[in-house]
Amino acid sequence: MISRIGVRIASAFRAIVPDPFVLAILLTILTAILALAFGRFPSDEGAATPAWAALLDAWLSSDGLWKFLAFGMQMCLVLVTGHALASSPLVHRGITALASRPRTTAQAAALIGLCACAAALVNWGLGLIVGALLARDVGRSMKQRGVRAHYPLLAAAGYTGLLVWHGGLSGSAPLSVTTAEGASKVLPAASMAEFGAGIPLGATLFSPLNLVVSGGLLILVPLVLAALAPAADADVQECPIDRAPVDRPVEAPVGAQTIGERLETAPWLAWILAAMLIAAFVRYAQTHGVGRIGLNEINAAMLALGLVFHGSLRSYVAAVEEGARGCAGIILQFPLYGGIMAMMVAGGLVSMFVGEIVSIGSQTTTPLLMFVSAGVVNLFVPSGGGQWGIQGPIALEAGSILGIAPGKMVMAVAYGDELTNMLQPFWALPLLAITGVKARDIVGYTAIVMVVAGAWMGLWLLVL
Repeated sequence: MISRIGVRIASAFRAIVPDPFVLAILLTILTAILALAFGRFPSDEGAATPAWAALLDAWLSSDGLWKFLAFGMQMCLVLVTGHALASSPLVHRGITALASRPRTTAQAAALIGLCACAAALVNWGLGLIVGALLARDVGRSMKQRGVRAHYPLLAAAGYTGLLVWHGGLSGSAPLSVTTAEGASKVLPAASMAEFGAGIPLGATLFSPLNLVVSGGLLILVPLVLAALAPAADADVQECPIDRAPVDRPVEAPVGAQTIGERLETAPWLAWILAAMLIAAFVRYAQTHGVGRIGLNEINAAMLALGLVFHGSLRSYVAAVEEGARGCAGIILQFPLYGGIMAMMVAGGLVSMFVGEIVSIGSQTTTPLLMFVSAGVVNLFVPSGGGQWGIQGPIALEAGSILGIAPGKMVMAVAYGDELTNMLQPFWALPLLAITGVKARDIVGYTAIVMVVAGAWMGLWLLVL
């Protein structure tokens, strides 16, 4: 029954869900309409600038369309360094060995989901790329072995790491409030005396609440994915990618003669750069702690490992060029989501929306309501750090008024942020590029996983 429901919902989403770029444009238009209709602008208080002009100014500013330029480059590096690392001989053999184990769609989906979620608890970028690469290669392997596997479900399983990431070691909200400086930006005055030095990780990531929620999802998500495997052969869509990997490493030419060719194929030059990157990575981890490792550090590590495993600059550059073909969606869509965030802030939509929900809550239900509101806000502001900067002060102020522990309010926002990633294709762009599927192919399955995970999160927000 579950598999039939999954097939029907996936079919419905394939029929109605547009391309992610179209969705980003539609969300931009909807945000502008909502801001103009319900927003509160300085012009409402007698300022000379009309609301529509203030909205356009915010949209086109450096904190609008261009807010994610650096972040977009980071995401492009996540894609190309992950792709290049996977195409190296050693890593490719390891992924191939793991990909050869599943014998059914259910086994494959569960394996991919478990690996993606476990890696995402270490770092969300790592989980995204690991899930995408494993989904692609499992699909290839099963097709080569003559085993029919439902490829859209495998790709959906590769995306589920974004369902747990905010409860892991790269969670933007819990990590941003561990220091006095970070806490002072979001904590209300009433809580500064007790938590002015920061909210410790023991109250957020390592709290009983998060250990139960995130630990439980490591078991729950693979089980749901396995149950969604289509039972009828007619519903199975096999991997469309060629059986032979298209990203095999480039072999160095025999008898290179010029100095330039020797440098391009010399292992020692690649290894020197890799050694510098690894040394800097270790130095950062020792200085700031493993829990502070972020996207820049992961990208540096992925770059270093790729250089080591390829063994030459020529081979590595060729692999990066192959992976860079998937960056088009990131380049086009990230500016639009930066503009959406700017319009929501300029129009005061986030404060208005969250404030209405908090006004009807109690000490028991407010964390749940904040969780729901964070899920809705994430559809318009799909950035964990950006959303926390907007919603964090409101959540902690409400918690302070009602006597709710700040750590619980932090995690309520974090859970809502990660939950609706399963509906929002913003973060799926690298995965879509690697696996070759469309957003409409996976969102039906991720929506079902989201409903089950949301019930799990909401239950423990009420209980603990």
